[in-house]
Amino acid sequence: MIKKKNYVLNQSLFISATNTNVGKTYAASIFLKKLTKDGFKVGYFKPIETGVIDAPVDGLAMLELTKKLNPDFNVDIDFVVPYQFKLPASPYVAKKDVNIDLEFLVQRKKELEKLCDILIIEGAGGLMVPILKDFFIVDLIKTFNSKAILISPSRLGSINDTLLSQEALKNRDVDFDWYINLFEDKDSFDEVTLPFYKDYFGEVFYLDDIL
Repeated sequence: MIKKKNYVLNQSLFISATNTNVGKTYAASIFLKKLTKDGFKVGYFKPIETGVIDAPVDGLAMLELTKKLNPDFNVDIDFVVPYQFKLPASPYVAKKDVNIDLEFLVQRKKELEKLCDILIIEGAGGLMVPILKDFFIVDLIKTFNSKAILISPSRLGSINDTLLSQEALKNRDVDFDWYINLFEDKDSFDEVTLPFYKDYFGEVFYLDDIL
């Protein structure tokens, strides 16, 4: 039986990952549903989304889900995803000449927190993805004073990325929980990767066990 982790009123949870295409949006949907089930009014915030053509696909899907779970979260997509860039790249590259205003993002977070009990914030890419030249996603988590939710994939090679990501969080004194998104190399995960995780961490938490 895997012990469940508990979250509290007025927290903000910042969902990041060891890399891109690991399942941050899926994780956001899991947390939104779980926290609603636990009696919290949820909110959603994606400060930056890249690869946007007509609309921010990830942000829009999560906003629609959030509104179903919390009808009081009555905001539009541009409010929830304030920075939208066409180029599918890191925010630092995708923004081109646009200034990403960190104080504005902090204020937007505060405004969204008024509409919910717990705000789910979704990052872009992994922890060390640059937003500004010397400012990364992990620094935004610290600036937001959020608890980090680190998502790792189950694919071969994930051990290295997981340990490096956890070191980045620890070095910045960011509190975090860690979950494995069991969706790649599922047939070999128990043999190839899980033995180290069990020996090193003792307990292993899976994203799909949250609900």
